[in-house]
Parts: sequence; C-alpha cells; structure tokens
Amino acid sequence: MVCSAAPVLLLAMILPLVEPAAARASQLGQSQARGGSGPQLDPESGAGALPSPAELVLVSIYVQLDFSDEPWPAALSRPLAVPAASASSAPVTLTGLNLTTECSVTHDGCSYCACLSGYQWNASICNHHQPCPTPIKHRPCGCLVLSPTEAGYCQLLPPDGDTTCPEDSSTVAWNITKAGHVAQAPCPGDRTGMVKRPCGTDGVWGPIHSSCTDTGLLALLLRAQLLQAGQGWPEEEASQILTQLQEQVDAVTSPSDLLALVGTMTVLAKVVADTGTQLNCSTLEAVLKTTDKVLGMNSSSLWTRAQRQTPSVGSSLLLAVETLARSLCTQDQPFSFVLPNVQLQSQLLEPTFPANYRVSFPTQPPLQAWIPRHSLLPLRHNGTNISITSLVLQKLDHLLPSNYGQGLGDSLYATPGLVLAISIMAGGQVFKQGEVIMDFGDTDGSPHCVFWDHDLFQGKGGWSDAGCQVQAASASPTTQCICRHLTAFSILMSGHMVPNNPTLELLSQVGLGASILALLTCLGVYRLVWRFVVRSKVAYLRHSALLNMVLCLLAANTCFLGAPLLPAGPHSPLCLAAAFLCHFLYLATFFWMLAQALLLAHQLLFVFRQLSKPRVLSLMVLLGYLCPMGLAGITLGLYLPRGQYLREGACWLDEKGGALYTFVGPVLAIVGVNGLVLTMAVLKLLRPSLSEGPRVEKRQALMGVTKALLVLTPIFGLTWGLGLATLLEEVSIVPHYLFTVLNASQGVFILLFGCLMDKKVQEALHKHFCCSQPPRSTISLATNETYISEHSKGRSKDAR
Repeated sequence: MVCSAAPVLLLAMILPLVEPAAARASQLGQSQARGGSGPQLDPESGAGALPSPAELVLVSIYVQLDFSDEPWPAALSRPLAVPAASASSAPVTLTGLNLTTECSVTHDGCSYCACLSGYQWNASICNHHQPCPTPIKHRPCGCLVLSPTEAGYCQLLPPDGDTTCPEDSSTVAWNITKAGHVAQAPCPGDRTGMVKRPCGTDGVWGPIHSSCTDTGLLALLLRAQLLQAGQGWPEEEASQILTQLQEQVDAVTSPSDLLALVGTMTVLAKVVADTGTQLNCSTLEAVLKTTDKVLGMNSSSLWTRAQRQTPSVGSSLLLAVETLARSLCTQDQPFSFVLPNVQLQSQLLEPTFPANYRVSFPTQPPLQAWIPRHSLLPLRHNGTNISITSLVLQKLDHLLPSNYGQGLGDSLYATPGLVLAISIMAGGQVFKQGEVIMDFGDTDGSPHCVFWDHDLFQGKGGWSDAGCQVQAASASPTTQCICRHLTAFSILMSGHMVPNNPTLELLSQVGLGASILALLTCLGVYRLVWRFVVRSKVAYLRHSALLNMVLCLLAANTCFLGAPLLPAGPHSPLCLAAAFLCHFLYLATFFWMLAQALLLAHQLLFVFRQLSKPRVLSLMVLLGYLCPMGLAGITLGLYLPRGQYLREGACWLDEKGGALYTFVGPVLAIVGVNGLVLTMAVLKLLRPSLSEGPRVEKRQALMGVTKALLVLTPIFGLTWGLGLATLLEEVSIVPHYLFTVLNASQGVFILLFGCLMDKKVQEALHKHFCCSQPPRSTISLATNETYISEHSKGRSKDAR
C-alpha cells in the first residue's frame, strides 16, 4: 500500500446567475477559487452554464482545497476566503457549499480520488481511468486514479424524485443530471477541451456546447508560437507548417478549431514579415487552398460562433493572407492562381517598365484595377524589380465586423461579396502609397469607395473612406473608385439612395435660377418704392423683415447653385465653407419669417403696449442672424469631428449622421409656431367686435389675412414637409419632384405674394410709373395697421 500525503478536497459552490450565456462562459475561469496554498484547478474543469439569456440557472463552481497535516474538518471550521467578483462580472450570491471529492496524493504524484455521498464520476471519466487499488470498498467507479497533470471532481448525483435528464451516450457519455444543472465531459477522440450540456428545468437535454480543439491544429499553433519566440528556422519551418495546415483544414468542425487555424496563419504571417522570409509557389498555393476552404465554411455554425468569441477573426484572416500573398519569391513570378473563393495574380515589373499596371479578374461582374504609370515612377530609383500582387477574396467582406469609420455614419451597408487587396514590394519593402483605380462593375444603391483599416476600433478594424472617392465611369454605367493608397478595398452600397435623376437636377437648377431672378426683381422693386411703403412703424418693421429674408435667400440660393462646382469632401475648405454658409443663410431666411410672424402677434395681442422701432428692429436682427449662426456653428463643431457633416459627394449637410436634421428640425418648428400665430390672427380678426366697423373694412381685413396665409404657408416651409418625406426609406419619386419644384420656387413666391400683391407696393408702383394718386383708404397685406389704429380709437372713445 502506498503511503498518502496530505488530503485534497473538492467543493461545489452553487451560485444563481442571471446574465447572457456568452458572459457566463467568459467568466467561468474567473470564478474559480482555492483555499490554502495548493494548486488551483484548471479553469476548464469548472462547470459552467450556457442557458438561454435572462434564464435563472444554478451554476456549479468547483473549488480545490489543499491541506497540510491538519485534519480537514478542523480546517473547514475557519472562514473561507473566496475572491471577490471582478468589476466586469455580474454580482453573484453564494447559496450553498458542498463537499464533492476527497483525493489522497501519493508520493509519485498520482491522486486517489473518491466521490463523497451524493456525487458520482462522469461516465466518460470512468471509462478512461483505472479504479483505486485500495482495500476500501467503493461503489463501482467510486474511486479513480488521476495523473499529476489531471484535475477532476465528482458531479452531483440527483436524488430520487427530482426532475432529471436521463443518461445519453449519443456522442459523449452523459450521466443522469439534475434539472437546472450543467453536465460536462472531456472531449472525445483526438480533441482537447471540454464539452458541456445543460439540463433544462423540464428534464430535457439542451444543446451541446463544445470548446474542443483538434490536437493536430493545436500542435501546429504551438509550433508557430515557438517559431515566433525564436525557436527554429523560419525559412524552413514556416513553409512546413503552412503546408501541413492545408492538410488539417478538414479537421475544422468547431469555432475553437477555426480560431486555432486563423491564429496559426496570423502568427506565421508575422514571422514571415518580421524575418523577411520568402515563400515558394507551392507553399503559397497551400495558403490559398487553405483560405479558399476557410471562406467556404458554414458561416452560421462556425464563423458566427467564432466571431462571438473573437470579433476580429475575419480581420486577422485578411491581414494574414495579405501578408503571406505578397511574400512570394521573385523567382516564381509571374504567378496566377484561381479558386472559387480566392484569386491571385502576381506580376514582376522591371525598373524600366513602360506602361500602366492593369489586372482583371473573372468575377461577376468582372473586376478590373490599374495603377497609373506616374504612381510607379518613384519606385524606379531603387533599381530593383517591382512585384505587384493583386488578391481577390470572395465572401470575406461578409465575415468582417460591421464597423464604419468617420464619414460613413451608423447606417447599414451592403457589400459586393468580395475584397480586393493590392500590394507592391520593391527591394524587400512594402510600399503603401500610390494611386489605384478600380472598376467594380454595375452596382445598386449609393456606392462608397472604402478600404479596410486594421487600426480602427482599437485594433478590431473597420471600413474607412479616407483617401478614396467615387468616380463616374466614362464609358459604362459602372462604379469606379480612386484611392491614393494600397491596401484591401471594397465598396459599400447604402440601402437608401436619393434618386439620381437628370430631370430632377434640371428642375432644381432652373428653379434656383428663376428664384434668384425673382429675388433680384424684388430688390429692384424695393429700391423704387421703399420710401412710400415704410411710412409707419409697423410697415417699416414688416418690410425690413421681408427685405432681410430676400437678401438671405438670394445669397443662399447663389451659394447652393455654385456648390457643385467645388471639390467635394471634408478635406476641401471651400466645400466646408459653402455647406456652412448655405446652412446659416437658409436658417436665417426662416428665422426672419419667424420674426415677421412674432411682430404680427405682438401687434394683435398688445395693442396698447407698443415698443420703440429701434428696440424691435434690434431684437429682430438678433433673432434673424444670431440664432441661426449659433445653430450652424454648433452643428459644424459637433458633426465635423465625427465625419458626419458633409454628404457623400456634395457640399451640403449629411442626413445619415443627423446633421441635416439640425436644419429641418428648426424649420418645421418655425412652421408650427407660425401656424399658431396665423390661427390666433384669424380668431382675433373675426371676433364679434370687428362687426361694429364698416363691412367694407371687415372684408378688407379678411382679404389681408387670406393673402397673409397664401404668403406664409409656402414661405414658412411647407415644402420641407415634403423634404422630410424624401429622407425616408423606399420613398417614391413623387415627393422628390414636388420638393424640388416648391423649394426652388420660394423666391418667386416671395416676389408675388410678399411684394407685388401688397396694396401699398402696388400703389407706389402705380404712382411711380403712371403719376396717378393712390386711393386714400388702403389696408396692407400683413400689418393690419388700419384696423389696429381704428380699433384703438374705438376703445379710447368707449373709455371716455
């Protein structure tokens, strides 16, 4: 009989947890604890629960306690120090503490572990271990011999009468397990790790959650890591591992396998890049075949689950394949290789190359790319051959995280199903600067030329449009992209596309031209009749507001009409200035409309409390210019750093990030306020006291209100209700036409209804051109001056 050393106890702590399954799985290893100074259990040996989210379950966390010569019952009488949960984990509550396993460690390091009452060994563990050679009688599979590198514990034996999941030996031998608990067992076959299976509250087995990894893949990953640590010869072993990796790709059946494979390629890519190792064509073919099979794997069963554990796995694969593809030795070039998901073309250019570099791929639609000769000329000074590698990876864009950098906003985009990576090597160095033109064929939606930036989002990677722009193809209706750097490219198609209709553009330009001409005509009319129409304070303030509206709208339309002539993009100061001025001037137009309406409301509500003309004019100037200037400045400072200020390819506000709503929102609010003012004006003018005056004067007042409604309704932004409708998804073409026509014709509305239809303006024009005397009794469009003065006199007489 072998003498035993100090005993070892394994305890089970039962903790109720309510949190997502992924969070529980990630915190499993952190929940282990131990007492004394003995070794801690392997984190994989603790039981973990993977039920559905928001489901209350009992998770068994097994803890190893090591003791010295002191009897363990006495040691347990002391308080146990259990480590507190980390800040990132959810709070847990200790609801039970039970002894599960008693182990005696022998001098040769082996352990004799016996289950205590109420617990049993997993059936798979029983099949792989020898029983204890002791005279103590145990029930079958009650005591097992564990090697020094193993750690095991007995699982809960469900009592009679409780709901349990039955034994199951389909792939792994699962013991009878109590409802609400999780059973686990070692991975079967040549795989390392644990498999876990929850037992539902109704006694039905749940799905199997496997963290098993193929031992062959793990061995290759370990060899690659040792090679990265400086052990071995990269020139020989890197090619060997990459070739063997192709043979192991069929063993990928779990997310852990996929992560191990991609991890091996990532480590080897770093080794190849750091050591300057060149690959021969057979090794590169093995890499491309491995990549082709990986891209063709089931995305729902493997990639989706792997991305939950490591969101950047797709970005890591892209970077690894890029690095390995450009490491082909010059002796094997030119080189071409075509597979269903991977296509590569590598070409060697001499220092005296005469023409542009062109490459095409037989994708659907065909993909073409070329590098102008002037971008390659600076490389001639090195006097070495230039290697250009073009790589197309299909389906990879769907496996990359949906991360979008500045300028792209938070919208969801569709991708064409491929990524094009172009790299240039000269003299053993990678050159990333150079202009490349790509033709992605005919695409649907609003295209964005982008590249994958591995440095975005704390190294997780994301799409960026920096240095790239869309260019209309000259010979065909295809999408062409121009980028001024070399990396992995693709295009993003926005699901919402504003119709690009030549008829709309023509209507907009003609309407803006007519609006500018009408506003200039309005200024000419005011130049002739100004001193005749501003003889009273109310008339002066009303026409001053209208004059400032005309000036602001004239400047805004001129700026908006000339903006397409400027280079678009956030890096163009002229484009930024044009967008800011248009935003400010259009807002100022509507705020002067608001000032005119508030003036009307004040004259109707506060008949006996009149303000001085300079004071009212100062308040109107502050409202008409200071408020829109503040809103425009805040919008610029808030959205420009985010890359969400300018619309793609235009010098106007971007609706995706929300910048455009800082214009539409105030406009619609002003429309609402003026609607209330007009309602109050109609009720005020139609009250019974008005009937005491002459019927002709009442009719003239009603006509003035009617004309005011005809002026205020289009001017106060009825068109922007249609403008808001054009921002909605899947909107028809009709609102776009109506909005374009009405919005571009606001200057004509102001000339007709705000200026020419005003009685005093008509009289002044008639007097100026015909030299005739105007009628003595008139009423203005929006001033109600006659009514207010007569009404005030009537009240004064009644008071006396």
